[in-house]
Amino acid sequence: MVQDTDGTTAGSHSGGAGERAPGFERIKEAAVGVWDDPWWTVPNFLSALRLAGVPLFLWLLLGPHHDLLALLMLVVSGATDWLDGKLARWLNQYSRIGQLLDPAADRLYIIATLVAFVMRDVVPWWAALLLIARDLVLTLCLPVLRYYGYEPPDVHYLGKAATFCLMYAFPLLLLLQGDFSFDAVVRPFAYAFTCWGGALYLWAGVLYLVQVFSAVRAAHATRG
Repeated sequence: MVQDTDGTTAGSHSGGAGERAPGFERIKEAAVGVWDDPWWTVPNFLSALRLAGVPLFLWLLLGPHHDLLALLMLVVSGATDWLDGKLARWLNQYSRIGQLLDPAADRLYIIATLVAFVMRDVVPWWAALLLIARDLVLTLCLPVLRYYGYEPPDVHYLGKAATFCLMYAFPLLLLLQGDFSFDAVVRPFAYAFTCWGGALYLWAGVLYLVQVFSAVRAAHATRG
């Protein structure tokens, strides 16, 4: 659910337009909140490492075609993705920057993998374009939400399930690029995770857009 920066939801706005700070002021306040949060935490360090590994991962796929090393990086990325969330809860090291870094790393790995797979004819260009366009549209929605004083939408469980499926699909698709005897076993799982992950990824994007439109409509109703 989309939340206002004061903690209220899109459906529970109260007060007139005069009670709300101007859009750019609210953006400035949100940015200050990010900078005030603790940056150097263990979960944030793991997320930063994942982000830093994206260029290396892309080079491994497109340069020397070291698919096994790229596969190892995907596995490590998935493990640290799970670990940083656990550590944030165990160590009570939640931060706004951590909430931004973690999904950003996921999205960059997905985009980098799709770009490399298209260039190597692993997946069709139109399928990759749909998934990348989904992320681009949702990214463009963030400044709109900020302008109206809302936080980004909470991660939907379908979005988590979609990312989970894609993060399993990509390593399996990479395995199919090698000459292994177990290709016949891996192939159906690779295609199943790819199809289910792609479908859920797009459907979760539609649900996020519905939340954004609801938030903007509620803000207009309140101001009107």
